[in-house]
Amino acid sequence: MTKIATREAYGRALAELGRENSQVVVLDADLSKSTMTRYFAEEFPERFFNMGIAEQSLMGTAAGLALSGKIPFASTFAVFATGRAYDQVRNGIAYPKVNVKIAATHAGLTVGEDGASHQAVEDVALMRAVPNMTVIVPADGEETRQAVRAAAAHQGPVYIRLGRPAVPVIYGEDYQFQIGRAHTLRQGKDAAIIACGIMVAKALEAAAELAAAGLEVMVIDMSTIKPLDREAVLAAAATGVVVTAEEHTIIGGVGSAVAEVLATAKPVPLAMVGIRDTFGESGKPDELLEKYGLTTRDIVAAVKRLTK
Repeated sequence: MTKIATREAYGRALAELGRENSQVVVLDADLSKSTMTRYFAEEFPERFFNMGIAEQSLMGTAAGLALSGKIPFASTFAVFATGRAYDQVRNGIAYPKVNVKIAATHAGLTVGEDGASHQAVEDVALMRAVPNMTVIVPADGEETRQAVRAAAAHQGPVYIRLGRPAVPVIYGEDYQFQIGRAHTLRQGKDAAIIACGIMVAKALEAAAELAAAGLEVMVIDMSTIKPLDREAVLAAAATGVVVTAEEHTIIGGVGSAVAEVLATAKPVPLAMVGIRDTFGESGKPDELLEKYGLTTRDIVAAVKRLTK
């Protein structure tokens, strides 16, 4: 199975974008070898700024560059982009609707051995709650590439959540990403799985297993968490059962966003596969996903539990 990390796709997309648009600039917090902004830095050193380990200054400088007409991509690990620099993101970028793109890599448990201090499991909740912020969680490399281009074309702040390890390829070049539009990967009438990020591939695996058990399950890639595609959620609800899957705490992530729509528009049984109210720990990515209940088997069990 072909795999590529979304952070790798991000770095290559930046370089591609840089060749087409001279207004694109990139800032990094001394992590360019990890965030993969090094591809842009090597090609466009005059438009790359290493801000050092100073995320607050990174966000403030990005805001200033945006106000000067540039399209800045502010890049660092997700835990630092959303936690350490929250005040600058909220008051310096989101409140005045400044045109900054925040690209946050190494999100979720799959940061692995770096442990809880580097595992952002609440970043989507933080960014969802900030007014004016668009939140995108791509599922694979191609979706990441197109999300980066869509973010650059979008006027206003955008948060793009990216991962560390390589993930399966889901989309080909014929795929068309659109901010605010979910993508239905598989039709079904017995239940629906709404997933984002690395959990989309696991949702597809779960649907295949459930098909063998006689259940036809819809799979939706909800790559834009905000603004949420309400029509896609309602289409999922029409099956009578919805399961959400995310590499994030169930408090404030895609599960919560889906629940907000269902509770007000079409209540149906809902199960959330995600991290409970806890931090992660150091370990290998697959071991952590197993321990915290984020496997294909967990999705299958949730669907079967609600469809009994």
